Amino acid sequence: MAAGHGNTPAAWTAVAVAMLGFVVGSVALLQVPAQETLLWIGIIIAVAALPLFLVLNKLGFNSSDH
Repeated sequence: MAAGHGNTPAAWTAVAVAMLGFVVGSVALLQVPAQETLLWIGIIIAVAALPLFLVLNKLGFNSSDH
């Protein structure tokens, strides 16, 4: 693996947002009955991680200064 591979602020932020979306979606599925609205909110949050990463990448947060 290359040095600093994925170890950038853009990558960490995108992963954190995606994990937040998965947690929200998981909580929605654990409800009885399942909360469909909350599930879709979690899906939207998780999908938003990719455009967020691309924006942060364009802003220069995808470089690792070690």
